[in-house]
Amino acid sequence: MEEEGSASAPVVTAAQIARLAGVTRAAVANWRRRHDDFPAPTGGTAAGPLFSLAEIDTWLASQRKGRGASREVTLWQSLRVAYSDDMTAALLDVGSYLIGKAAGTLSDQLCESVDGLVAERSAPQLFEDLVTRFLASAGRSGAQAASSPRLVRAFTHFAGPAEGLVYDPACGAGSLLLAVTGPDVTGLAGQDLAPGLIRLAQLRTRLRGDPSAELEAGDSLREDRHPDLRAQLVVCEPPLGQNDWGREELLLDARWELGAPPRAESDLAWLQHCYFHTAPGGRTLIALAPSAAYRKSGRRLRAELVRRGALTAVTALPPGMASSHNLPVLLWELRRPASPGEEARSVRMVDLTANAPDGPLEPTVDQIADVPLIDLIREEVDLRPTSYVTAAQPDYPAEYTAIRAALERQLRALAKLLPPLPPGPGAGSMDEITPVGVGDLVQAGLVRTEDGKTTSSSDQLDTDYLRGFLRSAGNTRRNTSATGTHRADLRGAQLPQMDIEEQRQYGESFRDLGEFERRLKELVRLGDRATQLAYDGLTNGALAPAGTSHDVTSRDATREGAE
Repeated sequence: MEEEGSASAPVVTAAQIARLAGVTRAAVANWRRRHDDFPAPTGGTAAGPLFSLAEIDTWLASQRKGRGASREVTLWQSLRVAYSDDMTAALLDVGSYLIGKAAGTLSDQLCESVDGLVAERSAPQLFEDLVTRFLASAGRSGAQAASSPRLVRAFTHFAGPAEGLVYDPACGAGSLLLAVTGPDVTGLAGQDLAPGLIRLAQLRTRLRGDPSAELEAGDSLREDRHPDLRAQLVVCEPPLGQNDWGREELLLDARWELGAPPRAESDLAWLQHCYFHTAPGGRTLIALAPSAAYRKSGRRLRAELVRRGALTAVTALPPGMASSHNLPVLLWELRRPASPGEEARSVRMVDLTANAPDGPLEPTVDQIADVPLIDLIREEVDLRPTSYVTAAQPDYPAEYTAIRAALERQLRALAKLLPPLPPGPGAGSMDEITPVGVGDLVQAGLVRTEDGKTTSSSDQLDTDYLRGFLRSAGNTRRNTSATGTHRADLRGAQLPQMDIEEQRQYGESFRDLGEFERRLKELVRLGDRATQLAYDGLTNGALAPAGTSHDVTSRDATREGAE
């Protein structure tokens, strides 16, 4: 959203009104034509009019338009109006207000909105929800403001229960630190080049009850603010591909235990920085691009890391785990020996690249290889798990035949499931039906949610009708911010009011669509597997094109015909 004039008179476009109200742009255009009391434009042009946000809010409230829009989304939109693109400043003001400090330029109206949401949920939870929206939008724009939720999950899984001091030298808004902390953690420390993100991290830790966290702004490589710190656990997702990380001025730095990193090896500079800050017996988990595991310029440092027995594991994570790129990520695990004789004798290589990014992180037996150090210290010192882990080979002919049969069954079922749907009263007509807020139904005990599924508790409300309309475009918009961040929230959803018989007719169609959707997903899964099996089998000799001299089935059929 944009702001014209002073900060006290924010304005919105027609498209932004539609998003605030949770309706289409066409619905807003209809309101302007049909309602004489719709606010007049305060600026802009005939093709792109601007309206007073205060007047629009008042009109929507009086008309009960958009009454079910998520209050969190409404607050987010209002913050974007007031702060334009500086959402870091907006969140800092909200966080300061939540901990009882001056709210900066936060208006009285915004303070009231924050107070209303705090009444529904705790202040820490509200701030986390807003920060999550901010970090999600930053990730989509390619910024490295935070580790992605997928990568945070991987760090949490492989770190296990943390204890003692935890440190992140590229902490951003503190996502990794907050994810791995637990009851046995005695302190948090971090540093980041962006002062605004550090202040966000400070507010997050304070609201979560850890005001003693030592979080500093600054360049960790060039300007280490924690030179004497030694942590039991170091976690880090360093910036990707730094060309100028300060090598010339840091050539004699004490952190280079393995040797001074070459200019092209910023990844290995960060790895050594983390290891330097690891206490005896402590561990480092650092996410690096695959090239750090095999680039020729880093060979000497990798070899020294292996010789010292400091590297204990390398895990190749599924593609799609990082927030700012879709490259595969390697998670390196280092351990500083507490005493002589505790050095690693082998390195566990784990290859999860065949897994889905949201799939299991616990490797199967065929995804693991424990490689002796002597086998790693070769000419290239290749530390990629894919170079050592050999997956179990499937029975290509049997599995491919079974999948083809399953695909045929699914295709026959799909053709029958997609319901015939005649034309309706017209697109947008549902917007004209008086809605009922799902939040009101929840408060009345007519709707309940169990195990993530929404169910009707009334014989006057059809469950499938309810679930179908919860997926409508309007309800999705009500819970989606201007940056595209969606958060499911029943309190912001609406249903058109219909009698129970009409509800059941819609519900039957929604049931058929749900089963069609389920089978379609299964079809895609089977199709992906069949395609991969076919390519792999044809190129490794396990399968052959039909009718060729290698086609055993064809030869047998020919032989039987001759007999």
